[in-house]
Amino acid sequence: MQLDLTHQGVEEGAELAGCGPVYFGAPPESAAPLRQLAYERIRSAGQIPRVELARALDVSPATVTAVVSELIGAELVEEVEGTARPGARGRPPVALRVRGGAGYVVGVKIAEFKHTAVLTDMAGTTLASATLSRPSQARSLKAVLAETGELVREVTRRADVSEREVIALGAGLPGLIDHPEGRVLWSSVLEGEGVPLAEKLTEALGIPAFIDNDTNLLTLAELWFGRGRMARDFAVVSIEQGVGMGLVLGQGLYRGAHSLALELGHTKVQLDGALCRCGQRGCLEAYTSDYALVREAHTALELDSRLQLSPQMVLESLHDRAKAGNEGARSIFRRAGRYMAAGLANVINLFDPSLIILSGERMQYQYLYAEEVMREMQGLIVGRGRKAPDVAVNAWGDLVWARGAAALALEVAAGKLAGRATA
Repeated sequence: MQLDLTHQGVEEGAELAGCGPVYFGAPPESAAPLRQLAYERIRSAGQIPRVELARALDVSPATVTAVVSELIGAELVEEVEGTARPGARGRPPVALRVRGGAGYVVGVKIAEFKHTAVLTDMAGTTLASATLSRPSQARSLKAVLAETGELVREVTRRADVSEREVIALGAGLPGLIDHPEGRVLWSSVLEGEGVPLAEKLTEALGIPAFIDNDTNLLTLAELWFGRGRMARDFAVVSIEQGVGMGLVLGQGLYRGAHSLALELGHTKVQLDGALCRCGQRGCLEAYTSDYALVREAHTALELDSRLQLSPQMVLESLHDRAKAGNEGARSIFRRAGRYMAAGLANVINLFDPSLIILSGERMQYQYLYAEEVMREMQGLIVGRGRKAPDVAVNAWGDLVWARGAAALALEVAAGKLAGRATA
């Protein structure tokens, strides 16, 4: 089996017009109104003639004309001059595109060391971004509400957009997040358990708010703006302070029956093994995440405990020593890579995705996707002659998480606007 290991740029999906999943064939079964499906197809295409829209939706031209009239009347869609086809005579056909200024959404990533936010128009164009550095300890609900409000005010100010024009807010944070209920069951960045964060954000900011696990939002960023736009099924594995996973099946985000699925970092790779920050032992995260490597580094490298070294400084020192040939440092990375190979093989054996995207700050350390790691992963995949998925390494910047949160808000906003459009 041969794996295609590629390094993606910040905007792997940038060569495609529009934003959101690129659907093939008739639209998937959905309870959404036809006008909402039409709106989403127009947004995904960037711009599209009526005749192509009718073909994409598998409806008659007359039906598309009626639906488009409603969307234009509600000022959600506008007509533009289309692109001329090679060899075609006459003027190019009139095309349709989403009106970006019909509304705005904000996406926020609530993180351990710094929060990030973006403001996006309805066409998916990022108009402003902001970053807010914070202490690393878990935050009180009051502090998180205040910090999120500060970010919303900053991005609206930078984009010269009124907060009243913001239709929805998406927010992501690590931990166990009940997306439908808008509740944080547990998170390393928020004090307490069972916190109704979405409700509290809505009350504090006056903007309908929706929350999800941060890796789900990273996956949405790939589905809306990255390489995942063209894939029906793919997995995203993120390695940073923890190990997270997101899964897209049939071009839709999979969350599980209770919105708590895909905790890859807490799958067990060694019974009664190393202690994980979740309180259990033997989790994959306890061997591959930042805090696991820092813990091992202090022991293997005999670092002076009196030195006030940040986790990032320890990781950089560990990586530098490994590159210089220090066997203790190399053994830490070698073991982490072997556990990561087992984790990725489990993903392939369970879900058979066509693509796995590795993302997160630790992608700067190639031990997690070195050739020997990929070979070991292949050896753990069940099934002779089985086609292994492509493995891509994504070099997104910090704002990718907030862009995924904006995609969550865009999904909601599209339903609110297009669903209620009338002629």
